[in-house]
Amino acid sequence: VVDTFLEKLVAAGSYQRFVNCYRCFYKLQPQLTRSIYDQFISQLQASIKEEIQEVKNEGNLEGLFNSLDKIVEEAKDREEPAWYGWRPSGIPEQDVRSTMVPYCLKHRSYLRRVLREKEEENRKVAESVLMGRDRITELQQLIQARQQAWQ
Repeated sequence: VVDTFLEKLVAAGSYQRFVNCYRCFYKLQPQLTRSIYDQFISQLQASIKEEIQEVKNEGNLEGLFNSLDKIVEEAKDREEPAWYGWRPSGIPEQDVRSTMVPYCLKHRSYLRRVLREKEEENRKVAESVLMGRDRITELQQLIQARQQAWQ
């Protein structure tokens, strides 16, 4: 794949296109222009190959591709589709629904439970606020009574 890509890249960046871009330089020094082009292409190919190798190493792509090849080889002998265990009906919408509905129902019951807990917590906080307001009213009345008694 890399070699094919590089061949197409070199074809796209042909010597003729290079010469067309640097026509004045080519007219003065055709051999030097060819030499510069050859060096540019070889360095470009080496740089691309090195970059692709780094990507392959960082992502462990060779190992992943090997395991994918192994899966493909194992699947050749199977008579039933690979998705048979996951998609029993073969109808994607129905199979997704059969998988997602139980999950969504479970999540809905969890959210309802959390909502009940938060509502109870809010009720207790509201009661506490009302009790605090009542206490403030009582203290204000006590302060006014003492103020009047003092005066």
